[in-house]
Amino acid sequence: MPSAEGNLTWEPLAERPDLVAGPVAAAAPLVPGARVAEIDATLADTAAFCEAYDVALEASANCVVVHGRRGDDSTYAAVMVLATDKADVNKTVRKELGMRKMSFADQPTVEELTGMSQGGITPVGLPEGWPILVDDAVVVAGPVVIGGGVRGSKILLDGAALADLPGARVLPLAIQA
Repeated sequence: MPSAEGNLTWEPLAERPDLVAGPVAAAAPLVPGARVAEIDATLADTAAFCEAYDVALEASANCVVVHGRRGDDSTYAAVMVLATDKADVNKTVRKELGMRKMSFADQPTVEELTGMSQGGITPVGLPEGWPILVDDAVVVAGPVVIGGGVRGSKILLDGAALADLPGARVLPLAIQA
């Protein structure tokens, strides 16, 4: 039966910084209970990952980076929702960040700004000052799998730990069906 741990071998993140992106390794002390597992980089996308490693979709949380603009002001932010949900970027996220226009950030810029790879972007280790908007369902989900900053690893931590990251704000972000 699928679970948060699936069939992976999880090791303490603090002991295996070589498995994650540099900024994630540097931020590892912010998530002391986090564990990391090496995966096949071609299976990093959520659906393929969950199927291949017997991880429950509802125990996986996705991070998307958005870019907002209001006049001369602009901001990047991370948005965390369970893999079973979609974030309300155009209303809830836009209003929370006080932006007039919101869009998904372009991937080359995100990779350059974060030092992370597409398919592995994670809220752990994002640039200082970036807001991290965490859906309240992620915080109460218990153990969740998130990216490791590279396509070849995943991190397992308690969803509540994301609420303690610098710049994190917890609010209902999922679009209600």
